[in-house]
Amino acid sequence: MKKPFYQFVMKYRPKGSQKNYQEFAQQLFVDGEFPKQSTSYHEISAYLEENSPSLDAISIFDEMWELYEME
Repeated sequence: MKKPFYQFVMKYRPKGSQKNYQEFAQQLFVDGEFPKQSTSYHEISAYLEENSPSLDAISIFDEMWELYEME
């Protein structure tokens, strides 16, 4: 079973990670409403479109989703 996207993203949270990925991970970490158990692109994408603090977050999500799918 594939781990949730949130769990995948959290590995980019520590300092030293690529800055835009680190900032995205931090945003998800502090967002108490983010669907933390989801493995669904559509569910997460829809959530971010409605709740994202920036347009950059959507493009970063798409990049990170590609990495998530390869793992």
